[in-house]
Amino acid sequence: MKTKRVLALGLSAMMAMGLMACGGTEAPEDTAGGAASTQSDSGSKDEAASGDNSLTIWAWDEAFNIKAAQNAADIYKAENPDVEINIVTMAQDDIVAKLNTSLSAGSYEGLPDIVLIEDYKAQGYLTSYTSEFADLTEIAPAENFASYKTAVNQVDGVVYGVPFDSGVAATFYRTDLIEQAGYTQEDMQDLTWEKFIEIGKAVKEKTGAYMMTLDPSDIGQIRMMMQSAGVWYTDAEGNATIADNQGLKDAIEVYKALVDSGITKQVSDWDQFVGAFNSGEVATVPTGCWIAPSIQKAEDQSGKWAVAAFPRMEANADSVNASSIGGGGWYVLKNVGHEELAKDFLSKTFASSVELMNTLATDITLVSTLNAAAEAENYTKGNEFFGGQEIFKDFAAWQQNVPSVNYGLNTYALEDLMTEAVQAIVGGADIDSTLSDYQAQAEAAVAQ
Repeated sequence: MKTKRVLALGLSAMMAMGLMACGGTEAPEDTAGGAASTQSDSGSKDEAASGDNSLTIWAWDEAFNIKAAQNAADIYKAENPDVEINIVTMAQDDIVAKLNTSLSAGSYEGLPDIVLIEDYKAQGYLTSYTSEFADLTEIAPAENFASYKTAVNQVDGVVYGVPFDSGVAATFYRTDLIEQAGYTQEDMQDLTWEKFIEIGKAVKEKTGAYMMTLDPSDIGQIRMMMQSAGVWYTDAEGNATIADNQGLKDAIEVYKALVDSGITKQVSDWDQFVGAFNSGEVATVPTGCWIAPSIQKAEDQSGKWAVAAFPRMEANADSVNASSIGGGGWYVLKNVGHEELAKDFLSKTFASSVELMNTLATDITLVSTLNAAAEAENYTKGNEFFGGQEIFKDFAAWQQNVPSVNYGLNTYALEDLMTEAVQAIVGGADIDSTLSDYQAQAEAAVAQ
């Protein structure tokens, strides 16, 4: 088991795309009303409500996670009107810092009853502070959710989190640009990255558009490629596996091929990333399903987009047309004082309510990881922007094929190192010797 000091170091290392995928870190204005009150982290209000019939929930992103919590509170309070639910919005960085500081000290004053934790950080908390989290096995059995999500919320077979949003990866693409390049929508199905590059070259030649964006400071694409092959930067025991990781090597080689092909547009931040596809500069966006609302902001492009499964690595026999990036889950801090009430809230909302998932599909474009949500009415409706495609139905199907990976304790610390290694390899460095050199650094990062 890793020490609490390791968690303090590891959780402070964050990558930009990880935050984007799970929502932003803006501090919204204070709002209140309806079934639940919502607070910003201003320090002007008590973070935890008093009394036995109260719950406090922490999350980030007013438009996504907070909206979901509000909708869940509305459903719960319809049957439990005496329960006070306080929903507190704060930056994900602040949640990490406050949880780590308080749990390290064994101090619970001001902590929430329920907190949203990003999947990439979950194991860090659960292995360092196992006794601080409530056992949710009975209310959120693993078989009720997409299997790849439950790989991160368990320790020794005990479920500690309710899986929430899916980060299932997909290939969003402009049908008109693909067709101008001489290809069809059928050609975009069951893609390999090699075929993707072939199509991308034709798109660049015939239309002038790039095939996709890449950000040298963010290697989320490699993360998705690795998971498509069922591997990570570490093995099941948490040991760094850089030098002898075939899935990682294959992903880096695909990444380099993308750069070398000339079909990628370099961007350096979120605004440039979104601007590239909203302006028509790129023909595809291979990333998490959470990007759909940003794509739909370009209303003049309605009907010109479709969605296909994520590409697989042809050179890797384990790679499949499915992966994930981002996402989180809801966890109960059992020593704050309202464990049973918090568990009851989650059991009747995020852990089981198809009604809630159906509503959130339209309210925040949520792709739920609750298996039963696939039968929700809104999951079977066509989306006009995407040519009438039933995108939620496809997302739900693809996420069932995402390989399960335990992200371990050190994803972001290791990704900092690997970003350097990838850029060196793209620049011409030998891949085997470079990964061998970084193995020692990775082992040191994991052992701290």
